[in-house]
Amino acid sequence: MDPQIEKYLPVYREYLHKLVVFNDEEWNIFKQHLRLKALKKKEYFTRAGEICKEVGLIVSGSARYYFVKNGEEITNYFCLDTEFVSSYKSFLRQEPSPASIQVLEDTLLITFSNKAVHQLLDNPVTAYKMERFGRLIAEYLICCYEDRVQSFVTQTAEERYATLLNSNSLLLQRIPQHYLANYLGITPVSLSRIRRRMFEPVK
Repeated sequence: MDPQIEKYLPVYREYLHKLVVFNDEEWNIFKQHLRLKALKKKEYFTRAGEICKEVGLIVSGSARYYFVKNGEEITNYFCLDTEFVSSYKSFLRQEPSPASIQVLEDTLLITFSNKAVHQLLDNPVTAYKMERFGRLIAEYLICCYEDRVQSFVTQTAEERYATLLNSNSLLLQRIPQHYLANYLGITPVSLSRIRRRMFEPVK
C-alpha cells in the first residue's frame, strides 16, 4: 500500500461509517485495496467511451460529470470533498461510460477498483459488508439522479438555483459560473440576471 495514503485513511474510514462500519479485521483487508490518486485541474477521472475502472472518494477538490450532444457539453452533476465519484454503471458492468468526469481543480482521491470489489466479495471476511457497501453507493447515486430529474421537471431555472444555494452554497463559490449555468440549463447571461434579482437589495 502507498505509504502516502496512510494519513488520509482515518478520514476515509470515518466517512464510510455513514454507509457501513468495518470492524478492524475487515478494515485491514479492505484498506489494502485502496489507492491514492492525484489529478491536476482539468484532468479526467474517466472519459466518455472508456470503461470506468474505479470508484473514488474526493479527499479534496471537485469534479463535474458531463455528456456531449451534437458537439456541446451538457453538465449533469458536480462532486466536492467527501463525495463519491464514479461512472457507476460503467464501473459495475465494465462497459464504456456515456459520461466524462473531469476535475475542476487539483483533486486528491482515494480509490478502489472493480477488480478489488470482486476480490473483497470473494473473501468470506469482507463479503457481507462489501455487498452492503455497494448497494448503498448505488442508492446514493440513484437518489442524486432522481433529484436532478425532478428539479428539471418541477422547477424553473431560478428555483433550481435557489435550491442549489440553500443546499450547497459552497458549490457556488468553487464552480465556474459557466459550468453552473450549463448545469442549470441556462446561459451565463441568464444566470447573471437571476443572481442580480436574488441578491439586489429590495428598494
